[in-house]
Amino acid sequence: MSNFWNTRTKNITPYIPGEQPKDRQFIKLNTNENPYPPSPKVIKAIQDAANGNLRLYPDPECTDLRKAIAARYNVKPEQVFASNSSDEVLAFAFGAFFETINSIDSAASAQNLPILFPDITYSFYPVYANLWNIPFRTIPLLKDFSIYTAEYKIESGGVVFPNPNAPTGIALTLDEILSLAEYLYKQEKVLIVDEAYIAFGSSSAIPYIEKYPNMLVVHTLSKAASLAGLRVGFAIGSEKLIEGLCRIRDSFNSYTLDRLALAGAQAAIEDAEYYNEINGRVIATRERVKKSLEELGFEVLPSSANFLFIKSPKKSGADFFVQLREQGILARHFKNERIVDYLRVSIGTNEEMDKFIDVCKIITMKN
Repeated sequence: MSNFWNTRTKNITPYIPGEQPKDRQFIKLNTNENPYPPSPKVIKAIQDAANGNLRLYPDPECTDLRKAIAARYNVKPEQVFASNSSDEVLAFAFGAFFETINSIDSAASAQNLPILFPDITYSFYPVYANLWNIPFRTIPLLKDFSIYTAEYKIESGGVVFPNPNAPTGIALTLDEILSLAEYLYKQEKVLIVDEAYIAFGSSSAIPYIEKYPNMLVVHTLSKAASLAGLRVGFAIGSEKLIEGLCRIRDSFNSYTLDRLALAGAQAAIEDAEYYNEINGRVIATRERVKKSLEELGFEVLPSSANFLFIKSPKKSGADFFVQLREQGILARHFKNERIVDYLRVSIGTNEEMDKFIDVCKIITMKN
């Protein structure tokens, strides 16, 4: 705490990212990175872009990248927004579409309607809400940890959730999402669908943005495109939603993506064949590991993501986390009371997951 901090800085509780070890080799299954390298075309594109043009500012509108995304998803470039990671896209979206307390618009502020998101979900959402001074309310997941969209059909300031959800990995059906989008459209509120893990087994809502101009779909290249180190994300929605994001972006920093990131991201978007193959391998490994863990007595939630959410048959979540770490394996442990005995385990290579299963066998045999 510092006397030089303003009230906002003193009151926020920042997001805590997963551990990135610096002084020891681990099998890293804690941050949902793709275990396979990016497309060779991505590496070549970045190498080619590392030239004298780095002295020049990048394209602030990310034109070529947005055109590539538009072609990939059969939308117009004007319906695409690209930025420095999906986290930044989400931060801009909270600022663009959800009302703050003491808003300039006194009528909107007087209603003080909270936005809605699950009680167990991506832990950056409450951080963004607090940063922007947006009131929020969490809706408890059902007993099986699924999202019940009917509970979101109430008066609110808007809704945001991941599909599949994180850290559970459980996906909603498109019918559930579109029914909620329809309800919120009638309320003139925005639905943000965070599809960070959509490539690993569930259906995207992107084809329905024309029908629901209040629905913003957010993607990242960190997981499905093996580019966590490049930090590129994008959103697809109606032109008016995209214009709102641009207004917020250009009030912070118009040049959100550098030349190397633009080149690498475009190459990744254009090489769907490569990524469909490696992500198919991740899915196959996930299902194999799920079966092996269940045979050991673990509770494993159904997952449509590149991770599994698991509970040891004998150990608390904290003890299981520590014992895995002692064996050189990092997983993610959360302190939320409802999930304190669960760990989120990213899917690594087959060799890494074989080691993980072997360690799980050893741990479960201990008293």
